[in-house]
Amino acid sequence: HVQLVESGGGSVQAGGSLRLSCAGPRYSYDTYCMAWFRQVPGKEREGIATIDGNAVTTYKDSVKGRFTISKDSAKNTLYLQMNTLKPDDTAMYYCASATTIYCMGWERGDFAYWGQGTQVTVS
Repeated sequence: HVQLVESGGGSVQAGGSLRLSCAGPRYSYDTYCMAWFRQVPGKEREGIATIDGNAVTTYKDSVKGRFTISKDSAKNTLYLQMNTLKPDDTAMYYCASATTIYCMGWERGDFAYWGQGTQVTVS
């Protein structure tokens, strides 16, 4: 079982920045596709950024140019740098790990392991 633990959420004013972190086992960061998702009450969990085993990144249009996904395998940590935050970014943010090197999609079912979530509130 892969345990992922997010941190770094909080409350921030519109236009501000936050950096989320996700700690887990090293082999996940070296090998597998990982992602950040977010969810607001009453809506589906939405994938917003992925990084594959070769560090190739993709982003949903809603966050492209504002958010950056990265990983530090030496620290066993996945990051999401969020800049120019908007109220619409308010959500619970989750990190996730797949069991494939390449990212197969944005669906929740494409990822096998999840963190517990960290809340981001933008006002």
